[in-house]
Amino acid sequence: MSETYERKTVAIIVVGMAGSGKTSFIQRFNSASHAKKMRTYILNIDPATTKIPYVPNIDIRDTINFKKVMKDYSLGPNGAILTAANLFATRFDQVISLCERRRNEIDFIVVDTPGQIEIFTWSASGTIITEAIASRFETFLFYILDTSRSNNNPQVFVSNILQAISVLYKSRVRLILLLNKVDITNSKQIRTWLSDFEKFQAAFDKVSNSASELGRSIGLVVEEFHAKLSLIDISCLTGEGFEDVFHFLTK
Repeated sequence: MSETYERKTVAIIVVGMAGSGKTSFIQRFNSASHAKKMRTYILNIDPATTKIPYVPNIDIRDTINFKKVMKDYSLGPNGAILTAANLFATRFDQVISLCERRRNEIDFIVVDTPGQIEIFTWSASGTIITEAIASRFETFLFYILDTSRSNNNPQVFVSNILQAISVLYKSRVRLILLLNKVDITNSKQIRTWLSDFEKFQAAFDKVSNSASELGRSIGLVVEEFHAKLSLIDISCLTGEGFEDVFHFLTK
């Protein structure tokens, strides 16, 4: 028998590097929430995606044609994604109104962001959308990290963590680090680097051509970041860890 939770509306903005599993997370989360008789209201704000494994309640592609934006503004793919997102953001008050009307009917508002993380996190549209949601709902940023690519690779790990840190401090919204793909490899090494400054610095210095001072500086930032961070191991493939995600959101 499925466990049920007290209903409240929580917004989740899903970000992460391309290929980390953002869309797979939303598919799994949506399926799991339905099994718990909870309703998820999904917003897709990636105009360039061609196929998604769920049916969004609000889809940027319904109002903005990505290819037409490319043609009309003589833009490449990334420029067109950014422009489309900015155009969508100018009407985001209408999206918020729709969400607020359904506040008593939905448990989670989940936002699927563009694959290129910087297009959302460092654009005017990303700021507008994040601030609009956070001003009306309890909001979390879920940063999806590909454990299989970061484990035992300090450089990939650093790229992800520095990106996550920048997202946290720019948005000022609580960030949760989801260590995805633990069905492939465990997160022990990543957790060690996050919590043990000296072990991270030693690993970084072995693979970096930069002076050790750089590793030390990054390590200190990571150590401070870890103190403010919640970590959850998940597998979007098997569903491992999703009970922990729901407990975190509903506690």
